[in-house]
Amino acid sequence: MAPSSARRARRSYGQNFLSSRRALRQVCDAADLKPDDLVYEVGAGRGHLTRMLVPRCGRVIAYEVDPALLTPVPGASVVAGDFLRAEPPRSPFVVVGNVPFALTAAVVSWCLTAEPLRHATLVTQREYARKRTGDYGRWSRLTLLTWPTHDWHLGPAIPRTAFRPVPAVDGAILRLVHREIPLVPEPLMPAWRQFVELGFSGVGGSLPATLRRRYGRPATGACRAVRVGADVTVGAVWPEQWLTLFRVLERDAG
Repeated sequence: MAPSSARRARRSYGQNFLSSRRALRQVCDAADLKPDDLVYEVGAGRGHLTRMLVPRCGRVIAYEVDPALLTPVPGASVVAGDFLRAEPPRSPFVVVGNVPFALTAAVVSWCLTAEPLRHATLVTQREYARKRTGDYGRWSRLTLLTWPTHDWHLGPAIPRTAFRPVPAVDGAILRLVHREIPLVPEPLMPAWRQFVELGFSGVGGSLPATLRRRYGRPATGACRAVRVGADVTVGAVWPEQWLTLFRVLERDAG
C-alpha cells in the first residue's frame, strides 16, 4: 500500500493492515475453515488475508469500505461497502477479519446478533481480547450475558510490528463460537440477562448481597455452594458459577 493510502486508511477508518505472512497464516489457522464454508471477511483492504482464505473454504465475500483500497481477488467476491451494514446470509456462515480497532465493539455486536453465524475469528486489540475471555481473571458483563449462546476464546497474540501502519498496542486473535446447543434454553434467556444485569448492578455491595435482595436467604447458600464468598468481586465469578447460581435460584424462585 502506498504511504498516502496507509495514512488515509488509518485516519478515516482506523485500520491497521496485517503485513506479516506469519500473522496472516495464524488468523487462517485459527479460523479452522471447512471446504464448504461461506466466509464473510471484515475489512479486506488490499486482499492479503482474502487470498489466503480462498483456498481454505467454499466462498469468500470480502467487505472493504474504502473504495481506494478495493482490489479484485480471484475466487472471492470483493464488495465495496460497510461490513456493519451487510445482511447476514440465511444459511450458516463464518466471519474472519482484521477488525479496525475503533470498530471492534460494533463488529462483535454484529456477530453476536447474526443468527446463522457459526463462529467468528477476529483480530482485535490484545487488551480487548483478554478482557472478553477472562484472561485478566475477570469476566466482563458482555461475555457473561452472551455466555449461554457464545463461547469466547483467546487466540495467539499478534505483535504491533505485524501491522502497517504500526499501532500503539499489540493485537490478538479473538474467537467467538456460536454454541450449537445453548447452555440456557431460549425461553429463559430474558431471565438470564436480567440475572446477570442484577448481579452487575452492585446494589448489595457484593454478588451474594445483591442476589439476597431478590432471592432471599437461598442466595447465601447457593453462593456458598459454588464458592462465591462475600469478598469476591462480581467480575471474578466464573461463567460456570453464574450458570449454577441461575439454575438453582431461578428454579427455587419458580
